[in-house]
Amino acid sequence: MSQAEVGAFKGRGELRDQPQTARSRRTTFRATLFRNELHTTFRRWRTLALLAVLAAVPILVGIAVKIETGGDSPSSSGGGPAFISQITNNGLFLVFTALAATLPFFLPMSIGVIAGDAIAGEANAGTLRYLLVAPAGRTRLLLTKYATVMTFCLVATLVVALSALTVGAVLFPLGDLTTISGTQITFAEGLGRALLIALVVAASLTGVAALGLFVSTLTNSGIAAMATTVGLLITVQILDQIPQLHALQPYFFSHYWLSFADLMREPVYWDDLVKNLGLQALYAAVFGSAAWARFTAKDITA
Repeated sequence: MSQAEVGAFKGRGELRDQPQTARSRRTTFRATLFRNELHTTFRRWRTLALLAVLAAVPILVGIAVKIETGGDSPSSSGGGPAFISQITNNGLFLVFTALAATLPFFLPMSIGVIAGDAIAGEANAGTLRYLLVAPAGRTRLLLTKYATVMTFCLVATLVVALSALTVGAVLFPLGDLTTISGTQITFAEGLGRALLIALVVAASLTGVAALGLFVSTLTNSGIAAMATTVGLLITVQILDQIPQLHALQPYFFSHYWLSFADLMREPVYWDDLVKNLGLQALYAAVFGSAAWARFTAKDITA
């Protein structure tokens, strides 16, 4: 091979290496940006306070059930949700009860606060413009913000579940458990279902996260964005309880939230679970697209 051919061959190799190097740099930058966003979000006192409140809910529920039953059989405690009536028999049911108690308000409110502040908080603090000066790009920054909010969804849900599991183990017996359908499953299988339920609950908040992110792109005030998102959450859940709106209610993002209880049936009822996840994906697509359209066209002055 002549020297000219060798030079040409090396040149083509360098050209092939350049795109690969550029891709590696972009991947490294995305990872660094995401890591920095996580660090910024989870070191805030507001975030820690929200997680502390979520962790306290299972403690309060467990203590209340322990005091109310006084160690007696739950069958004597009267009515109530199916999970609550089983807690004194098996502490693992406190996980399901705590998730059911926090999902209608505490969990979505926490997500609304974090998502509502994602963009508006940066604008209010005057740091959004500097983030965009870096080679992040608006689309990449928005996706990173959404990924950070979804990470908080998962962490918040797991905090509730782990707190409930700990309290349940301390206050109540653990062991094989009876499903809502009356069948018996092992404790290990129950733990597996508890983890699956926690993941489903976290996935149920993807629509709220996208809605909050969209609201956050509409204003430069973090407080206004958080208040608006939480207000919309409360409004939608009130509308979901009005019988005259039954035709619209299946389209509200909160309508199928409690369908995770079907995972504690034998066999599992998948219909409402699939509807819930499909509805959350739809909300995430619609409001995620709206957030992207608004943010990419927004005049950033702060």
